[in-house]
Amino acid sequence: MRTMRLVPLPSQLSVAALLAIISTGCAAGAPVSPTPPPVAAAPSAPPAKPLPEEVHFGALRQLTTEGENAEAYWSFDGKQLILQARRGDEGCDRIYRMPALGPDPTRLPVMTPVSSGKGATTCSYFFPGDQEVLYASTHLGGDACPPKPPHGKDYLWALYDSYDIFKAKADGSGVVRLTETTGYDAEATVCAKDGSIVFTSTRDGDIDLYRMDRDGKNVKRLTSLPGYDGGAFFNADCSRIVWRASRPRPGKELDEFRELLGKRLVKPGKLELWVANADGSDAQQITWLDAASFAPYWHPSQRRILFSSNQGDPKGREFDLWAVNVDGTGLERVTFAKGFDGFPMFSPDGKHLAFSSNRATPPGKHDTNVFLAEWIDAGGARVETAADRVKADVSWLADPAREGRGLGTKGLEESGAWLEKQLSSIGLAPAGDLGAFRQKFTVVTELKTEAGTKVDLGSGALGDQDFVVLGYSPEKASAKGQLAFAGYGITATELGIDDYAGLNAKGKIVVVRRFVPEHDKLKTPEAQRRYGDIRRKAWTAKQKGAAALVVVDVPEKPASAPPDRKPPQEAKLPPLQPEGYSDAGLPVVAVKRAIGAPLVEKLAKKATITASVVVKLATIKGEAFNVVGRLAAEPKTGGKLPGVLVIGAHYDHLGHGGRHSLAPQSSDPHLGADDNASGTAVVRSSCCSPARSRA
Repeated sequence: MRTMRLVPLPSQLSVAALLAIISTGCAAGAPVSPTPPPVAAAPSAPPAKPLPEEVHFGALRQLTTEGENAEAYWSFDGKQLILQARRGDEGCDRIYRMPALGPDPTRLPVMTPVSSGKGATTCSYFFPGDQEVLYASTHLGGDACPPKPPHGKDYLWALYDSYDIFKAKADGSGVVRLTETTGYDAEATVCAKDGSIVFTSTRDGDIDLYRMDRDGKNVKRLTSLPGYDGGAFFNADCSRIVWRASRPRPGKELDEFRELLGKRLVKPGKLELWVANADGSDAQQITWLDAASFAPYWHPSQRRILFSSNQGDPKGREFDLWAVNVDGTGLERVTFAKGFDGFPMFSPDGKHLAFSSNRATPPGKHDTNVFLAEWIDAGGARVETAADRVKADVSWLADPAREGRGLGTKGLEESGAWLEKQLSSIGLAPAGDLGAFRQKFTVVTELKTEAGTKVDLGSGALGDQDFVVLGYSPEKASAKGQLAFAGYGITATELGIDDYAGLNAKGKIVVVRRFVPEHDKLKTPEAQRRYGDIRRKAWTAKQKGAAALVVVDVPEKPASAPPDRKPPQEAKLPPLQPEGYSDAGLPVVAVKRAIGAPLVEKLAKKATITASVVVKLATIKGEAFNVVGRLAAEPKTGGKLPGVLVIGAHYDHLGHGGRHSLAPQSSDPHLGADDNASGTAVVRSSCCSPARSRA
C-alpha cells in the first residue's frame, strides 16, 4: 500500500494497534534541516537468506539497516531505487535515492537525500530517463511535520490538504509544483511511455484516482465509486492500472466514511485490489480476501499482481507478499517471514524484486528495511479461492463437449449430473423429488413436420428443401389468402420505421424480408438482433391481422448503393426447433431466396397472388430436471427458524443457437458471450463453498 509506515509488532499488540503502523501521514516532530548531508552507509551489509518456503527468492540482500525505509521503487534503467525513509531523529519521512545493484553486494549502498527535509514527503518515483523524480510533500503548508491523526479504538489515516505533488531533478534541485487544487494530492506513480502520472486526490469530494500529464496538465478523473481509491501503478505499456480500494456499503458504513472524510480522515478497514484500463474503464475487482491488501505491482508477465496482505492471519498482525492473476485466480503466498513484508516492485528486466520488511529487525527495535531478492519465476503452491472455483466450473460447463447445454442434449444431462455431485460434495442435502437432488419436469425437446405440411406461394407446392416451418407456429394451423408485402416487417416508432403504414394486412399472408435494413439506428448487433428477430416480426404480423407470415432473405438495395453492388450471401434457413413460451398465433415459414426474390419483385409491382400455408407439427417431449440442494439453518436461541432463502441460476443454455442467441443464424454450440454458466458457477462455488457449508 502506498504511503504507509511500518514498525515491528510486539506480540501483545491488538489488531487496531497493528493497523496503526499503516499510515499516509507522519509523526509530529521538530523541523528537519533542509539540506543534511548524505547518510553514511555501514561498511558491510548484514547477511540475508530467504526462508525455505520462499521458493521465488534466490539470493537475498539487505540494503538498509536503520530507521523506517519503505516504498523503494526502481529507476527505469534498473540502477537506482528511490524511497521514503525516516532515519535518526527525523520527525517524518524524507525522500532518498540509492544504488540498487552495486559491484560489491557485501556493502550497503549510500543513501542520498532528494527532498529538502521540510514537511512530510511520500510516494516518490522516477520519470522516464531517470533525470527527474516525483514525490508528494507538505512543505508548502509549513516546515514542521503535520499533526498526527487522533488516536482511538479505530485506526485512521489523515488526508492532509497540504499534500501536493512535485517534480524535481534527481538531485532534488529545481522543485516544481504539479498540483494546486485544494485537497489531498499524493500517491503518485508514473507511466514508462510518456511520463504521465496516476495519483490520488480528494479534489472532487471523494478519494479517487486521477491521471495527468507529466507537467501536471490535462487532469482526468478515473474512478467515481464512493470510497477510497489509491496506490495505483501502470502496467508495462501503460494500457492498464492496478490499485487498492475500499468500498463502504450503503448505510452505516458509507455514512461513517463520509463523516470521516469531512474531517480529512479515512479508516482503511478492508482493502481489496482492482484493475482497469488506463482511462478507468472496465474496472474489475480481483481480490475478495476481506483483509488489508495493498501495494499491488505488476508481475513481469503482466498477467499476475504481487501485493501485500494480512489475509490468512485471524489477528491481522502478519503481512506477507502474495501473488494473484489479474482475473482473481491463482492466489499464491510468496513470503513467510514473521512480521511485515510489503511494497514489492520488480526491476525493469524482471530479474529482481525490491521490497520492504522487518524480517531482520532485532527484538525491541522498530526498523523496517529494504531488501533485494533475485526472482525465480517457478514453483509456489496456489491457494484456491472462489475465483478459481468459478473459473473451473465455467470452463467445464461452457466446454464445447456440453453442446451449449440445450434442451434435449447429452451435454445438459451431463451438466445436471455434474451439479448433483458438486452440491453433494460440499455438504448440501438433496431437496428435489423423493429425497433426491433432481426436480423433474417435462419439456418439448424437438419439433418435426408431419405429412400434410405444405406451402404454395402461387406457383404450386414448394419442395421440402425450399422452406422450413419455424418453431413459434401453432402445432396445427392453415391459412389461405392474398399475399401482401410488408418490407422488413418492422413497426418501431422509436426508430421512425413502420413497414405496415398504409397496408391492410388483415386476413392476408404477409411476406417480409429477413434481418434489418441499413439504418443509422440499426448498426449495433443488439439493435439488429432485436428488430431482426423473426418471432418479433411474427407477433407484429399477428397484431396487424395477418393470417400467416412468410420470411425471405432478400435484402433491400439502398438507393445510395452503386448499380453493380451485389447482395450479401444468403443465410441458411433457420432451424425448426422448440422456441419456448407460447406460439405466435399464426403459421410462420421461411423460404429460400430463389423462391422469395422473384416473389418480392412481383409484389413490389402490386401483383395479386393467392397463396396457402398448411402447418402440421409433431412435438417430441423429454424429461429435464432442476438440481436442488438445501443447507439447513440454525434456529435462533428460543426462537423460530429464520425462514427460507432461495438462491438459484439456470444451468441450461441455448444449445446450438436460435432466436435467443446473439448469433441466431449460427448452428454452432453457444458457449461464451451469452452463456449462463457464470451464474451457476457463482451459486455453486461462492455461495456454497465447503467452508461456508460447514459453518
